[in-house]
Amino acid sequence: MPISLKGRDLLTLEDFTTEEIQYLLDLSADLKSKKRAGIKNDLLKGKNIVLLFEKASTRTRCAFEVAAFDEGANVTFLTGSQMGKKESIEDTAKVLARYYDGIEFRGFKQATVDELAKHSCVPVWNGLTDYDHPTQVLADLLTIQEHCTKPLNQVKMVYCGDARNNMGNALLMGAAKMGMHFVSLAPKELWQEDGLVNRMKKVAEQTGAKIEFYDISDKAKALADADVIYTDVWVSMGEEDKFAERIQQLGAYRVTKEFIDLTKNPNVIFLHCLPSFHDTMTEIGADVEKKFGLKEMEVSDEVFRSKHSKVFDEAENRMHTIKAIMVATLVS
Repeated sequence: MPISLKGRDLLTLEDFTTEEIQYLLDLSADLKSKKRAGIKNDLLKGKNIVLLFEKASTRTRCAFEVAAFDEGANVTFLTGSQMGKKESIEDTAKVLARYYDGIEFRGFKQATVDELAKHSCVPVWNGLTDYDHPTQVLADLLTIQEHCTKPLNQVKMVYCGDARNNMGNALLMGAAKMGMHFVSLAPKELWQEDGLVNRMKKVAEQTGAKIEFYDISDKAKALADADVIYTDVWVSMGEEDKFAERIQQLGAYRVTKEFIDLTKNPNVIFLHCLPSFHDTMTEIGADVEKKFGLKEMEVSDEVFRSKHSKVFDEAENRMHTIKAIMVATLVS
């Protein structure tokens, strides 16, 4: 059966089938190859897109804007709106849907993007919430396809660090949907919440995925034969008061050369959604070094800059996968 996603929201990959996710990955690869060949499609010509941002961004904003411009769409970047202040989420959704063909939201609460979608008559795309980050995971899956010589349903991915954050949740969903072997290597108190895990285990029964959880005492078992090692920052936006707590909890989970070696896979790749605190060349990195004596946090600079690291390919793929999302839900 042909797949059509026209008119669909992208709030979480939990709402999509394996086949629909693969369709988005295939479309992403096709659009990427056409961009590199200089082929201009104008698939979104005449479309108007609004980017509704509560949280700061580099990749998400730039990826959406360039992807839209590449295909001929117009973009409004909207911050400081009245949503939630003088105007309800419901009313905001109804107003924006009168102006725009698609709405992207990047902010704090998953409930906000869900509410926007409930009251909008145009597609709504989740650019990040505290719970989920589906556009990032599509970029991750495309990057894995490009750099691993085996199909996704034969890939083992190990997520190291704070597994109950939006990336831990989103990667678990994406991996379960695509039949992957997914491992959370994290302190038990930072594993994904039971409700999500139980739902994904049910998905895994259908897709053949394998889901495991380990803490640092079993790191050798967790990392053995991994094809992908993934990590994210230890402190998410809005949690800046938790640096001391997370450093104590997660110091042993820093991705180092030892982690790479424990995979026993010379072709293992390292991924990170970025930004990364792999050195002290940022205000926050310098402040953490001053307060806690750490020059690196979630990943060592050695690993970040190594041949295993594909983080900038991954960052580029945000643009191609976001373009595919917009084309698929507005045109295809």
